[in-house]
Amino acid sequence: MFIAFEGLDGSGSSTQTRMLVERLERTNHPALLTAEPTSHPTGRMIRDILQHKFEVAPETLQLLYTADRAEHLRLDILPAQKEGKTVVTSRYLFSTIAFGSYGVPDIEWLKQLNRLYPLPDLTFLFKLDPEECMRRIQVRGEALELFEKAEKLRAIWKTYEILAQQYPNFHVIDASKSIDEIADMIWGIVEKKLD
Repeated sequence: MFIAFEGLDGSGSSTQTRMLVERLERTNHPALLTAEPTSHPTGRMIRDILQHKFEVAPETLQLLYTADRAEHLRLDILPAQKEGKTVVTSRYLFSTIAFGSYGVPDIEWLKQLNRLYPLPDLTFLFKLDPEECMRRIQVRGEALELFEKAEKLRAIWKTYEILAQQYPNFHVIDASKSIDEIADMIWGIVEKKLD
């Protein structure tokens, strides 16, 4: 099984990916925890751009994300699936479309870039008010990344809402609930797929 977690920065999806993988492992379901951008060379380049180390055109950034995804599939996701593992990723192609739509308003072009990549069996989309996302990001005390501004997050969320209607197997999660409530809700959905 292939599970993707999506949402705005600060919505808590990274915490939940870790919790789900731990629960899968505890219940004898081997799993791989992974994320985009990856730690592969293209992913490291993307992180440098997000951290304002250098600048590229918005289209270039989205092409890099797509290239990183190809390596992610080749080196991590597909081999793990061959081994019978459940793959859980923090971010996947829906992030490219949602976040990419802020700088590249042609959503159809962004979708075309990703048309050859397999869709997840389940996608969890974390819904949280952009202002609350920003509050959580600021509490971390880290420098703000490229997309971490409330007005950008509001625009990105609108695209995520459209994607949740257009693609199968999306589950919108109320990310304002407690960590344990969210984890239990996700596990309930995943467990049905495992049976």
